[in-house]
Amino acid sequence: MGEVELSCLAYVKMYLHACLFPRCSVNGLLLSSSPAGGAVCVTDCVPLLHSHLPLAPITQLALTQIDSGKMSPDYRVPPIVMYERKDTRWTLKDKHTIMLRQWEETREIASQLLVSGDHSLLVDFDSHLDDITRDWTNQKLNAKIAELASPANSNV
Repeated sequence: MGEVELSCLAYVKMYLHACLFPRCSVNGLLLSSSPAGGAVCVTDCVPLLHSHLPLAPITQLALTQIDSGKMSPDYRVPPIVMYERKDTRWTLKDKHTIMLRQWEETREIASQLLVSGDHSLLVDFDSHLDDITRDWTNQKLNAKIAELASPANSNV
């Protein structure tokens, strides 16, 4: 088992974000849970931007929105770069410590959503700023991914 486990939901949302904006650089935030001293499980992905990547104020606004809604005190995914905080420094984690359970099922779900056109359900924070009626928390897409994932996939 890897030190960092990537859920189906997180992977599919990252994949669809990149597919939705194929000519743009995209970024997002990975949310995780980890018991003290345990492996990190990336449980969700919040797609952020596709056009204003270098603009710090928009990124800060997006992180503030996510912080208030998502955060609380309590081998095959090349675009992911994981960092770990050790003492006062951030260090790059070894790419071999990232694991994706049920890769075939997850890849099939991502492909299915792309072929069906349901990837258009994904709304990043950038698109939300253009039209605030669009849900950047992606509740419809989350439900669709959960519906397609089998009960055996405990990390939807």
